[in-house]
Amino acid sequence: MGLGSLFKRNKKDSKKEEVAEDCHIDIKTEECDSCEKCTIACPNNVLQIVDESCSVRDPQVCKSCKVCMAICPNDCITVN
Repeated sequence: MGLGSLFKRNKKDSKKEEVAEDCHIDIKTEECDSCEKCTIACPNNVLQIVDESCSVRDPQVCKSCKVCMAICPNDCITVN
């Protein structure tokens, strides 16, 4: 048993396909006061502040953890 055998993948795991789950993020921009709490709290760096309002940088990166919803003081973010 060589060192390489420790790193071999199981064939079943290598055939597993990743399915990108659609994440829908709704932001009520008129209620956003640009506090940046959501952008700082997001573990995947999905949100950004543009023109003094929150916007979605890349919705496909969102893992639907809903941290942004929980931390928003104005309740202007909804993740489905």
